[in-house]
Amino acid sequence: MHGKFITIEGTEGVGKTTNIEFIQAWLNSHQLDFIATREPGGTPLAEQIRELLLMPRDEKVCPSAELLLMFAGRAQHLDQVILPAVQSGRWVLCDRFTDATYAYQGYGRGMDNGLIAQLEQLVQADLRPDLTLILDIPVEIGLKRASQRSTPDRFEREQTEFFERVRQGYLSIATGSPERCVVIDASQPLEDVQRDITGALNDFLAQELR
Repeated sequence: MHGKFITIEGTEGVGKTTNIEFIQAWLNSHQLDFIATREPGGTPLAEQIRELLLMPRDEKVCPSAELLLMFAGRAQHLDQVILPAVQSGRWVLCDRFTDATYAYQGYGRGMDNGLIAQLEQLVQADLRPDLTLILDIPVEIGLKRASQRSTPDRFEREQTEFFERVRQGYLSIATGSPERCVVIDASQPLEDVQRDITGALNDFLAQELR
């Protein structure tokens, strides 16, 4: 079987870390050879770019600079990690990808989605995720969860209105790409969230085995 590319998306506090560990266990249970990675990040250079992007700073970050840094890290990540894995037949499980750029920089920052699409084509060519699970939760609940886990990074310090736009961005992406995106209600008890994730993964695998 050719390698598959699965991405996990969502706003702050949706439980991505816990559920990515659950998905890794599902992949192992099906004896699928995979790697787990994240964005921004995934390589030493891309992780340095991640630090630049997330570090709180007094200097206002230009939205265009933020967008270009995102795609610079993504280009390195694709070249060094994602493409070699998929081409060799391995599955890739990635904590966020380009949907996050549309949601955060496009809907959240108000940047032109057409510009993002141009950079997406430049960096990715025809590569797109095979399956995207969008963990969805009301913003107020997610931010409360996020505030309890660590010191907020530069993005987490944004106002509630910013994250409302990001959430609506993700839901719009899901509506526009129903063949790829599955929205998971992350406000449910964890057992129910993971039941829905398992259902989406089982459906995806069944389609791939046809």
